[in-house]
Amino acid sequence: MEPQLNVSVADGVATVVISNPAKRNAMTAAMWRSLPGLLAPLATDAEVRVLVLTGQGETFCAGADISTLREPGDEQQSLAVRAEEALAAFPKPTLAAVRGYCVGGGSQLAAACDLRFAEEGARFGVTPSKLGIVYPSSSTRRLASLVGPSAAKYLLYSGELIDAERALRTGLVDEVLPAGALDKRVGEFTRVLASRSLLTQAAAKEFADGRTDRDAYWAEEARGSGDTAEGVAAFLERRAPRFTYGV
Repeated sequence: MEPQLNVSVADGVATVVISNPAKRNAMTAAMWRSLPGLLAPLATDAEVRVLVLTGQGETFCAGADISTLREPGDEQQSLAVRAEEALAAFPKPTLAAVRGYCVGGGSQLAAACDLRFAEEGARFGVTPSKLGIVYPSSSTRRLASLVGPSAAKYLLYSGELIDAERALRTGLVDEVLPAGALDKRVGEFTRVLASRSLLTQAAAKEFADGRTDRDAYWAEEARGSGDTAEGVAAFLERRAPRFTYGV
């Protein structure tokens, strides 16, 4: 089977599966290149309310498949950064569902998601110091914003792997699930996300990521969306809301 990114959409959730099982789902140059183009139509698809990124089988992603990256070093890094930035800019909630190893470029992709759920036994590592690579500034800042400067330095300086429990304590992971429970929990939680107001989620994502120039834009979107009126009406009528923003 050729290394590839597989996409499926069901019940408002787009699932992107990293598939390169022969190399523990390492990302090839072609896979890095394909991710931005793959995400673009999902971002504008009204049927997609949430995106889940995961790996095939029992590994999330072991990093970049260095044996397939023949471009100069700077180009190798820029491929990963462009893919990471496209994932971080996805305008709807994103969740990384992690089993097994989430290392190197895999940790970049997981950190670019809004949330990360991991199965017990998952292992996380940011490993450029093992290869003498300067980790990109954008990736470093994103990691530090998740786990704090000290934990980010620990990971970057040492290249050591940490377990899911430590990742949870540092803020790199949001939930740790028992073996066999990850898919069920991700399914439950993404159904919750898909039922909520995309207006609220999209604005919150921008604000949480540091945008400071869009208050007026989102106020205008809220006035024209009808989601607020629907949310209040549903609450008073004790029913589930039917939000329409982005539909």
